[in-house]
Amino acid sequence: MAIDAPAGPVAESAIAIARQTGTSIVIADSAVSRRRAPRISGRMSPREAVQRLARSVNARAVPLRGGAWRIEPAPRQLSRRSPPKKQSRQTAQTQPAVPLPPPAPMPEIVVIASKRDTKLQDLPAQASILTGEELELGGVGGTERITQRIATVASTYLGSGRNKLFIRGIADSSFTGPTQATVGQYLGDMRLSYNAPDPDLRLSDLERVEVLEGPQGTLYGAGSLGGIIRMVPNSPDLDYASLRGSLGRGLTQGGTGSADAGVMVNIPLLTDRAAIRVVADAASEGGYIDKPMLGRDNVNRTEILSGRAMARLQLAPDWTVDVIGLAQSTRADDSQYTARNGPPYESMARVQEGSAADYRHGQLVVAGQLGTVHLRSTTGIVSQDLEERYDATTVEQNERIFTQRNHTNMLAHETRLWRPLDDTQTLGWLTGVSLIDNETQLSRSLQQQILRAATPGVVNTVTEATAYGEVSVQLRNGLIASAGARYTTVRLGGGAEDVPLALMIARAEVTESRTQSAFLPSLSLVAHPGPSTSLYARYQEGFRPGGLAIEKEFVRRFEQDHARAIEFGIRNGRPGRDPFDLAVNLSYTRWEDIQADFIDDFGLPSTANIGDGRVWSISATGGARLAPGLRLSGGLTVNESHIDEPRLLAASRVSHVPNIARFSGRAGIEYSYPISRNLDLDARLWASYIGKSRLGMGPELGDLQGDYLDSGATVRLGNPRVGATLAITNLADTVGNRFALGTPFAVMREQVTPLRPRSIRLGVDFSF
Repeated sequence: MAIDAPAGPVAESAIAIARQTGTSIVIADSAVSRRRAPRISGRMSPREAVQRLARSVNARAVPLRGGAWRIEPAPRQLSRRSPPKKQSRQTAQTQPAVPLPPPAPMPEIVVIASKRDTKLQDLPAQASILTGEELELGGVGGTERITQRIATVASTYLGSGRNKLFIRGIADSSFTGPTQATVGQYLGDMRLSYNAPDPDLRLSDLERVEVLEGPQGTLYGAGSLGGIIRMVPNSPDLDYASLRGSLGRGLTQGGTGSADAGVMVNIPLLTDRAAIRVVADAASEGGYIDKPMLGRDNVNRTEILSGRAMARLQLAPDWTVDVIGLAQSTRADDSQYTARNGPPYESMARVQEGSAADYRHGQLVVAGQLGTVHLRSTTGIVSQDLEERYDATTVEQNERIFTQRNHTNMLAHETRLWRPLDDTQTLGWLTGVSLIDNETQLSRSLQQQILRAATPGVVNTVTEATAYGEVSVQLRNGLIASAGARYTTVRLGGGAEDVPLALMIARAEVTESRTQSAFLPSLSLVAHPGPSTSLYARYQEGFRPGGLAIEKEFVRRFEQDHARAIEFGIRNGRPGRDPFDLAVNLSYTRWEDIQADFIDDFGLPSTANIGDGRVWSISATGGARLAPGLRLSGGLTVNESHIDEPRLLAASRVSHVPNIARFSGRAGIEYSYPISRNLDLDARLWASYIGKSRLGMGPELGDLQGDYLDSGATVRLGNPRVGATLAITNLADTVGNRFALGTPFAVMREQVTPLRPRSIRLGVDFSF
């Protein structure tokens, strides 16, 4: 029979196998139940499935009467000096029979990003969950793995470490400036940045990635207007040492070769008390853009080096302390854009561009439980540096380079208490406090041959203090109501850099410190008309504080923006577990005083409040099991928006939110088949369509982009211990236009950013 138990704790894998085979499986040892098992999939007998699960975690499967099974620790080697005593036949015959355990129910999907362990069926929001195993299949990647799999997540494509992410039609601009992102990104409970670009972290050794759509102001505060992306790393295993790694080589059509390597090591330091888990990844992505004006081919090679370490100390059965450190370096030798009407992979730039990004992240997490109340306290520090080089050549000034440097430091803390709403509690609640101190320094310069001149820069400081809470009440069986609120006080400061003294004195009042506040309420209602069906309605708000921006030779203010959203949704079935699942969401967002970037009279990007907007969005995701081992999945999103622009951008060709396609969709098919007892075949095929959108706001940024089809396929042949992988991206070798910008100084050249040409990767992976 066909069996598919996802990777995870042995207890959850055993429940999945028991349900699919109709057998009973009991695990009496709690240490065994916590061990992580690989995915068990393919066509096999119940006996083989249980035995494979037991072997994968160094345990044994013991058959019981009635077709039941018990998984227990593997016996240790007996000492030669102390042979076991033989059990008498009479004792064996009189030993009472082991009673059959009751059938185990399939575990519910719990959304960690809810901050209080809410079951997916009780969550009043559209959520997508990607497992770490799925993200790593075919080699470790970055944020692009998420945008390929979730239709509602979009990105700019300046390059790794430089992009901005958008969810559900909420997008502001194409550049990375003083504005905060519309999407909150988190590693555990710690945000990755405050007003810096997506660091494009390697999605290596993760338990899962969760995406929540729509404003998440009550739980996550500023910078979550469109939603949040939360990465959940695998925790150190306190009991067993393990090693996992991968190697890959790739070829890009018309470009240069690529290579990647990754390794994970888990080492218990004190059995059941302490362990450390270390992850390291390196990738060299071959270039495919030519610059004939420089006489160079395949100029845009990107090098990425990433590492993460996590140490865990078990203070008590319900109390842990985690220390996490992460660092990543990204180097792009040159840019990846071309001329719209020129050869598809040739750039007419006459200078070397490129970027350098460095990201460092550390956090301390204390978690525990007091009766039915959970506590989690996270304190962290982030440092992020980005240097970007743009072609600033003009007719009057040849071979100029514009350099922009963005340096960010952030300190953050959050402590929260919560009690989940479950079968034993009709009242669930959450309360927490958070503190953030962030400083961003944006500096710029223009260089022509050996001459370098500084242009105006700006420093933005933000100190944010927040208290928030949420409560849920089960009004009756199958009906849950929730209400929450967040109050945030923000102290804003900063100043200008490289500005003439006279101008600085004349505009001193602009840079004076000031205080802003926001009150963000939320309301929701969830009903269960059937055992696997949920209906929900939700009201939520979000905001971003203001700051200082550069325009011409001046530094001026922009104010906070605010979003209010109401949404309705229906969810049927559990993704990946039930034969059929479908989730549909309809939302309306009113967005006031939108912060967005535009091109000023000097050709430089600047930031302003450009007006009010309205965004309608419909999204749907679903899947169906077509046959044993064969599953179809898909998703789509439709966005309709309108912006009332002020006179500042009266000549704009854009009256809707930029960078968001009105229609995007994705479809994928998965197939698993056991070729033999120790050889499995896993295959994935997917295709996604990105519809038309506009680059940005203002007449200079109205260029069209999008309207292309991307696709890929991955095949793995092996078993949980070792495997070989073939992955192909851009199957149709589509050129497309991901992003209609490479440098803000050449918008009249009509730039495009093509997809990476068809690429093939061969890889191996191993696990011990």
